Amino acid sequence: MLNFLGNHWLLDLLDIGIVTVLFYKLYLFIRSTRAITMFLGLLIIIGAGFLAEFLGLHGLNWMISSLKTIWLIGFLIVFQPELRRALSTLGQNPLVSPFVSRVEARESIDAIVGAVFQMAEARTGALILILGHAGLKGVIETGTPLQAHLSEELLLSIFQTKSPLHDGAVVVTQDQILAAGCILPLTQDSRLSRTLGTRHRAGIGITEESDCEVIIVSEETGTVSIARGGQLRRGLSRESLRSALTETISTRSAQAA
Repeated sequence: MLNFLGNHWLLDLLDIGIVTVLFYKLYLFIRSTRAITMFLGLLIIIGAGFLAEFLGLHGLNWMISSLKTIWLIGFLIVFQPELRRALSTLGQNPLVSPFVSRVEARESIDAIVGAVFQMAEARTGALILILGHAGLKGVIETGTPLQAHLSEELLLSIFQTKSPLHDGAVVVTQDQILAAGCILPLTQDSRLSRTLGTRHRAGIGITEESDCEVIIVSEETGTVSIARGGQLRRGLSRESLRSALTETISTRSAQAA
């Protein structure tokens, strides 16, 4: 190993190889975006800088060095979306995606629990469906597609009584809200208590047909319930809901990763 490190020309070749691969990957990533012209401009500036340094043109070399700094700042400002996409792609690497999935799962659980108990305190009715392995495309198509990042604020906004989407179910998968205002089939189980309203019967009904889970907030009592496998568990506390969601969302996020 020491002999290898002592051969500076081998390290130089390794350095050149790594830089070449990085530039090539960068080119492949941005070649179909508006950033390609700025990328080519950077290559020209870098090439001119090498030429100025080789010829001993110190003034021109200083100007080009300044241009490289300005170019980098401009690139960061103008191409924030592309850079976010690149970092997101890097984060999906198999070596780090399990960790990212666990973080996203925890954030999703925090968002759902926070929103649910705020709505429970305000006596705001809500139906939140968490997808299982079954896609439930037919249910999703009955609502309004959102494809939005799951957040506590968005859930509260959707279920406000003046919102056009509040009268229906929100469909959630991992850290995404797929649709809102979705219509769920009602259970036909005659053994259920007559005190259960349409919202609870809809939550039970869809879980009789698929492996999803549904969180229900009662508008009348503010009680939090969860339906799973056609069974209803009522009167959940903040801790018990978090425990149930941790079991569900974390497991499915790990399987997806």
